[in-house]
Amino acid sequence: MFSFLKGNSISTAELQQKLDSKPVILDVREKNEFAAGHIPIAKNIPLGKITSYQAKENQPVYVICQSGMRSRQAVKKLKAKGIDAINVKGGMSAWRGSVRGGKL
Repeated sequence: MFSFLKGNSISTAELQQKLDSKPVILDVREKNEFAAGHIPIAKNIPLGKITSYQAKENQPVYVICQSGMRSRQAVKKLKAKGIDAINVKGGMSAWRGSVRGGKL
């Protein structure tokens, strides 16, 4: 059961507007999915390894996956560690910005 308060998720369009400020973006898909195409500044940490993530700065962390399911799980785990994690709704399936890597 997921209970998200307003502010715990944003749309891909809202994330795209934040790119100029160089936000921390974690892509929790598997390495092969990440290699197939990802947001250029995103860091790949597969969902199975997300609990090892250590926030470097006291700033929000935007979490994305393919559709938004895994990223919601990752946000829950990161919040349990005290990290200000925000889910990106729709994931890479909804992303319309630039992509590094292969075609999605």
